Amino acid sequence: MDSSLAAISLLLFSLFSMVYTSTIGVQYISKLLQIQERERAPPSFQVAAARGVLHRLLPSHSSAFEFRIISKEKCGGEGACFIINNHPSSYKSGAPEILISGVTGVEVLAGLHWYLKYWCGSHISWQKTGGAQLFSIPPLGSLPRVQVGGILVQRPIPWNYYQNAVTSSYTFAWWDWERWEQEIDWMALQGINLPLAFTGQETIWRKVFQKFNITNSDLDDFFGGPAFLAWSRMGNLHGWGGPLPESWFDGQLTLQKKILARMYELGMTPVLPAFSGNVPAAFKDMFPSAKITRLGNWFSVKPNPKWCCTYLLDATDPLFIEIGRTFIEEQLKEYGRTSHIYNCDTFDENTPPVDDPGYISSLGAAIFSGMQSGDDNAMWLMQGWLFSYDPFWRPPQMKALLHSVPLGKLVVLDLYAEVKPIWISSAQFYGVPYIWKVIVASLLSLYLTDSHLCMLHNFAGNIEMYGILDAIASGPIEALTSENSTMVGVGMSMEGIEQNPIVYDLMSEMAFQHKKVDVKAWIELYIARRYGRSSPLIRDAWNILYHTVYNCTDEAYDKNRDVIVAFPDVNPSLISSPLEMYPHYGKPTSRRAILREKKNAYEQPHLWYSTSEVIKALELFIASGKELSASNTYGYDLVDLTRQSLAKYANELFLKIIDAYKFKDVDKVTSLSQKFLDLVEDMDTLLACHDGFLLGPWLESAKQLAQNEEEEKQFEWNARTQITMWFDNTEEEASLLRDYGNKYWSGLLRDYYGPRAAVYFKILIESVENGEDFRLHKWRREWIKLTNNWQSSRKLFPVKSSGNAVSISRSLYNKYLRSES
Repeated sequence: MDSSLAAISLLLFSLFSMVYTSTIGVQYISKLLQIQERERAPPSFQVAAARGVLHRLLPSHSSAFEFRIISKEKCGGEGACFIINNHPSSYKSGAPEILISGVTGVEVLAGLHWYLKYWCGSHISWQKTGGAQLFSIPPLGSLPRVQVGGILVQRPIPWNYYQNAVTSSYTFAWWDWERWEQEIDWMALQGINLPLAFTGQETIWRKVFQKFNITNSDLDDFFGGPAFLAWSRMGNLHGWGGPLPESWFDGQLTLQKKILARMYELGMTPVLPAFSGNVPAAFKDMFPSAKITRLGNWFSVKPNPKWCCTYLLDATDPLFIEIGRTFIEEQLKEYGRTSHIYNCDTFDENTPPVDDPGYISSLGAAIFSGMQSGDDNAMWLMQGWLFSYDPFWRPPQMKALLHSVPLGKLVVLDLYAEVKPIWISSAQFYGVPYIWKVIVASLLSLYLTDSHLCMLHNFAGNIEMYGILDAIASGPIEALTSENSTMVGVGMSMEGIEQNPIVYDLMSEMAFQHKKVDVKAWIELYIARRYGRSSPLIRDAWNILYHTVYNCTDEAYDKNRDVIVAFPDVNPSLISSPLEMYPHYGKPTSRRAILREKKNAYEQPHLWYSTSEVIKALELFIASGKELSASNTYGYDLVDLTRQSLAKYANELFLKIIDAYKFKDVDKVTSLSQKFLDLVEDMDTLLACHDGFLLGPWLESAKQLAQNEEEEKQFEWNARTQITMWFDNTEEEASLLRDYGNKYWSGLLRDYYGPRAAVYFKILIESVENGEDFRLHKWRREWIKLTNNWQSSRKLFPVKSSGNAVSISRSLYNKYLRSES
């Protein structure tokens, strides 16, 4: 570790040895925290589990570290902490060199990560985003010593939350135990101690509904397919992608038991699901007098009752509490224990039928009673997303719901806190504990009638360089130190993971930060850690990225609608010109772009920064190739940055094609269309250079869970459909959710996005040549048919990368972007 890195590190470390910061919200949940502390796995189990993580991460250095579990009193306050010390026997040959102590196995591993980051200059990321950079760690016997007296780092608040209800489908759908073990290792190293644990719940639901005389065949149409379970669980759809084969129920329950066992061994607090009111259609026939409402259409084309319009049991019906209790009891019976926190989002995209505060209060009380009747110590964890998007939730209605549960028994996730924090506009969620959350595509707040701040940041696992680093570095601290704060945690609730590693690295640290972070200084360290070395060129590049792609302050939702991955399904005459669409394209700007609202279906791609500045950053990245090309983390970042630059260039190129069409210039339409298609092919070649941008692993992981050929076909159809059409369609009417799950993956561009664009351009050229209007219905018929055929295809795609990222990025920069800089 060079002297400049060490100097900056010491400045950062001075922030951490601080007294524990408590909030009113933490006081509200103190009873549950005490219960969880008593029920935690024995210290020997936690140390063994932590050592397992160390061995998988760094087997060559397993003997260099000793781990210990300590009481909170050793932390100098009420909160959890980790302590890093030089080992008392480090002077002996072969003895451990570093002693790391923590209140749980999670704190121990967070301490290990802290030491590896700031004393050894290493970096830990998801494998798809470059993996771990560990070659900077010195050999055994020469690990850096910490300062005399050690380093004590406390959590300012108890919880670090992780996941979104839909991450289970957008990312985890096809995971086996090997991949889950890697993720739990990553969680622990990041200090995450409050993860969702939703896997395998369909098996529990079958056992619950059997007690109410609902057969397994009645449930075939209730559960969604493997890639759509998140939305059938929430009551948005039913049957789509199903039915689930018997092997799925058995395999997923076994997997869930392994997940929970490991989480408990590490001292985590896994959050289990609770009953939200979603019932199968057969329930209405079985209980005709029950208060059951058929919900409206949720994005089905017709609406088609085969998939839409699910049934919701009113929370005030006596059956609600009975089912809620049975579900909790069945989980306790199957898993053997619980951590007493349950997630339920009855009103997520399901608005109550009336807005009377008294009625809403009765709903909330009944929902909680269903949990509490099965677990006396139950706490309700609720996403605060509904308060962001649904105008139904005005202050009286919001207060009625939040105050319907005893204080300290409800925690709210401020799901989009990095962009639209609700804790500010709702006076600390009207006194309820909350968690500050980043949704990765946005920051996320976790609220608890006690609250929890969260980062959302990502929608549907779309691939887009995006973030608000300044908000992440300051938002949780502002919420924590605000007057009468009820904040009890921070968190990340992205819809999909394995993208934008810098955002998650910083957000994970905020679980241990007591003061706002100097982002510029932090990035200086991040660069050296991520690549194992730094240079003036790469530092200049990251400085640009910090002020552009990672400085989105326009408060817009970053749902990726780039033309390549979300091709416009609209008459070209209704699309604005490039100047109207992007008045600041390629130009530095310090203001939010003013984009004209349109009455057509064209969703304008989000652009919040100067593209010419980002192209300059790409130039610097490419110039750094000679020094950094051996780094897998650099390779990922280079491919991602080149992809980002070319994607925005493609958006502009498409609008130039539309302009040529409006001027009836058939030669220009033809030449520019071919340039666009060539660009898609070239981007596919670029993305093939790194394992993090491949279609093959997604499809192969789906097939590997199948037990026979029929299941293989079903699972692959699920996997293909989620990333293309998503939901149902007719011959001339595409899914309303088409391209919501789009991905920049090699194989997908060449095999699907490119051919789809070619159909549009073919019809566009024909309309100019024949002097007729664009044949919109013909376009729709052809691309929908193409999509449906692709969904059912069995074509194989590579699962390993190929190609030289530096040379291909340089070539594409010269071919498309040099003149744009």
